Amino acid sequence: MSRFRFFPVSYDVAGRRVVVAGNGEQALQKLRLLVRTEADLMLCAQAPSADLADFATVNGVTLVVAEPDADLLAGAALLFVAMGDEANDARIAAVGRAAGVLVNVVDRPHLSDFAVPAIVDRAPVSIAIATDGHAPVLAQKVRALIEALLPPAFGRLGQLAACIRGGVNDRLAEGAPRRRFWTHLFEGRAADAALAGELDRAEIIARKALDVAEGETVEGRVFLVGAGPGAEDLLTLRAQRLLQTADVIVHDALVPEAVIAMGRRDAHRISVGKRKGRHSVMQGEIDALLVRLAREGRRVVRLKAGDPMVYGRAGEEIAALRAAGVPYEIVPGITASLAAAADAAVPLTLRGVSQHLILATGHGADGAEPEGWEHLAAAGSTVALYMGKSVAERIVARLVGAGLPLPTPVLAVENAGRASRRLFAGTLGELRSLAARDDLSGPVLILIGEAIAHGDIASAEPFALPLAEAA
Repeated sequence: MSRFRFFPVSYDVAGRRVVVAGNGEQALQKLRLLVRTEADLMLCAQAPSADLADFATVNGVTLVVAEPDADLLAGAALLFVAMGDEANDARIAAVGRAAGVLVNVVDRPHLSDFAVPAIVDRAPVSIAIATDGHAPVLAQKVRALIEALLPPAFGRLGQLAACIRGGVNDRLAEGAPRRRFWTHLFEGRAADAALAGELDRAEIIARKALDVAEGETVEGRVFLVGAGPGAEDLLTLRAQRLLQTADVIVHDALVPEAVIAMGRRDAHRISVGKRKGRHSVMQGEIDALLVRLAREGRRVVRLKAGDPMVYGRAGEEIAALRAAGVPYEIVPGITASLAAAADAAVPLTLRGVSQHLILATGHGADGAEPEGWEHLAAAGSTVALYMGKSVAERIVARLVGAGLPLPTPVLAVENAGRASRRLFAGTLGELRSLAARDDLSGPVLILIGEAIAHGDIASAEPFALPLAEAA
């Protein structure tokens, strides 16, 4: 996983000295950005260009016709160096650091203590886009996309928030009550009025909404959300939105950290860590946890790999929520069988070949093996078998016993839908070799049926390890 070199922060410069050192266009560009702040600006330029000097005069920037020294930098918050020559840049940066000032050298991240992002300005709302100094043109491209999404008046929502923030903090408890109030505020009539330039009316509407919110009892709710096969871009838009508004995220072990991280940073995360054969939290405990959290007024996302209604034990959790009178919603996700089929371009149903798709599992409740699906497979259906790797040999025996020929095409996909996926292809007779492979640590989905032969499986690995590796 890539990591940030520069941590993105918002730095308070109100009333503090910020110094720009430079004579030309680079210094002018920085001043154009900085005059949008409440900083006390100083330009140090031995030979300022006419445009630079004029800009400083018009915008009230203190002009010092000299390079910055320790006395000028004493107590300064930030120093921007734009001398245009690396040797001079490095020299002035060293002076700044010796004075205890954080330094940014324009276009020289290796000489900088901090980076300046591309900024979408909707004051008091600002959006920063940074690339650790590697790709400023890319940051500008992203900025242009965001600029097109946000109307110029968007900052009025920030102004509205500033007007009523004190009252909200005084009258609503921290956490969920405040968060819900702000969410509803920015989606309702007050926001519409603010965007229309009617800030006084917007504040009146907002304060009435605050009166209502103060007397409300917050009702908890549980969302059973499908995380899909694990790739972040296969998460549904609704799932993503709910993750960003959840108070608590209760997740399974098969959900990747990258998906969980899409939730709010301050959301409480609870791992219930269920994997085949290793149930760290019993289902009854999970049911009780969801009920308790909802009764506390929390907005809970129960995040499950794939689709919650396909081998996700959602039925038991729904029954517990119903019995407790807890409101809930289901948000579907892409189940592993669909992701596996997409990975190999396998048609799960195909005219003249297979008209039915059977979802089955190699492991039933309490360790019992589900019955009946093997006869449907023998009748020509495509079978998507979940959790079948460890019992592959028994699966082969059952299917052959039901009349399915040994040459029937089979595809197995580890980590379906993810960048780390691996495809294995062969016949039903060869499938038993899959159970012996100890190089498969991710979940494996097995597709069985004549339709498999019509997929793009030429590059798939064989089920059995090559002899050299097996030895």
